[in-house]
Parts: sequence; C-alpha cells; structure tokens
Amino acid sequence: MIELFPSGFEEVDHPGGEIELAAYTDAGGEERLWHAFGGTGNAADVEDGWEERWRAFHRPVRVGPLWIGPPWEEPPTDALAVVIDPGRAFGTGAHATTRLCLELLALEPGGSLLDVGCGSGVLSIAGARLGYRPVTAVDIEAEAVEATAANAAGNGVEVDVRLGDALAGALPAVRTAVANVTLESVSEIAPRLDCERLVTSGYLASERPEPAGFRRVDGRDAEGWAADLFVRETV
Repeated sequence: MIELFPSGFEEVDHPGGEIELAAYTDAGGEERLWHAFGGTGNAADVEDGWEERWRAFHRPVRVGPLWIGPPWEEPPTDALAVVIDPGRAFGTGAHATTRLCLELLALEPGGSLLDVGCGSGVLSIAGARLGYRPVTAVDIEAEAVEATAANAAGNGVEVDVRLGDALAGALPAVRTAVANVTLESVSEIAPRLDCERLVTSGYLASERPEPAGFRRVDGRDAEGWAADLFVRETV
C-alpha cells in the first residue's frame, strides 16, 4: 500500500481484529490496487469535501492554563495558546504523554528549559508560554528541528533549536529538562543531564524509570501512559 499510495492511506480497525486499508484515489489507482491484490476489496465514491475531513481528527486540548490546537481553531481568550500545524506531524499535543508532561511542567514554571527529542516543539513552545527562559530544543531528526523552529516562529516565542544526538553531543545546564521519549532513552539520557528537575514520559504506566541521581516527587497516569517528575538528589 505504501508503494501504491506513497502520499498516504487510511487504516481502520474493525471488530474481530480485521483491519481495512482505504486509499482515496482515481480510476488509475483503483486499477493498480486491483493488479496488486487480485481484485480484492471494494470501491466506492466518496462524499464531497473528503480532502478536509482529516481536520476533524485534530482537536484542541486544554491543559491547565495552556491551550494546544491547530491553526484553524480559535483559542479561548483566557488561555496560553500553543498553535501547532498537524501537517508537520511529530506530535500535536493530543497524546497522553504530551499532556502529562505539560501538567508537570506547569507545576513550577520558570528558569531554563531543555526539551530532549523535541519533535514538533509542543513542549518547548508551551514551556516558553509558561515562562521558562531560555528554552533549548534538541532532536536528532532534521525534520523535527525544522518543524520546531517553524512552530516556534509561528507562535512568536524564542526557542534555541539544535540538531544533535542527546546521547552523544553536549547538552546545556538547565533548571528543568523534559524528555518525552522512550523508557530506554530516558535511562540513557538522564546521566548526561545537568538539571535540577527532570520531567520524563513516553513509556507505559507499568514501566517507570529510575534514573540514577534523581528522586521521583510526582507521577501521573493517563490512558495507560505515564509521566514523572524527578528532582536531583543532593549529597
């Protein structure tokens, strides 16, 4: 399906474990599909306006004082708005791990912030909105760095976006670091961080990290995912 429709197709789960793959295409694409799969599947005309229906999947979320949403939604006047273009992917703020990180970042905002594995820059931009200064964002993917820089500019906040490997390159000393990555990455990155507070997520509630040199002071769960707030232990 990826070879036939590189611009994308839809995956729909059905009861009983069946998965439907649907592509929006023309007669030529229907013929390619027929040759590839031997005529299996059904073809049907789609309603007008299908090109815009993907927007219905990107709804704004509210986390404390923060509002995170797409450009076509109007943020409430009492919110700190973070506008993220979902067309750039890398995360829009709707995932449970992002929301949990935002809850923990909002507890004691202020001081310098490092976003490790910044993706679309949701956490970096939200941190700037909350009052963190300066804000540094790091990602190993060039596309993520580009997306974060564009989203930061679109939101009118200053974020120092860097392309680099958090497991190998130099990282700035900060008051707070946030890493919404994976359990394994959290364990590998934590020893390299020079920070007072560490917010972590990207793992299931059943697999909490225990980074050396840090003490957990808060932990939250949502939809089976987890996030934790650690403080550095003093000798």
